[in-house]
Amino acid sequence: MQAINGMIRVLHKNPLARSLWARNSCSKLFVGGLSYDTNETALKNAFEKYGEIIEVRVIAHHVNGKSRGFGFVRFTSEASANVAFKEMHSKVCFK
Repeated sequence: MQAINGMIRVLHKNPLARSLWARNSCSKLFVGGLSYDTNETALKNAFEKYGEIIEVRVIAHHVNGKSRGFGFVRFTSEASANVAFKEMHSKVCFK
């Protein structure tokens, strides 16, 4: 785990996500290192067990529409985001 400018980065071996970023007191998580086949449904399914999700975004290339390998998950509460952040730190997902 690394802290950089008030943000926390968790590095781990996870096929779904190689890194997670979360700001202090925030309900939105950055999920990096996604497989290029990961879509918003798969990302939501991986995180929804930790709390109610408002929005899931997998960022795609503007020309070809393929995933760029990262996305965002926004929870209804900061507590849910913190739980997801802590649990996904050591979680390995195979889809």
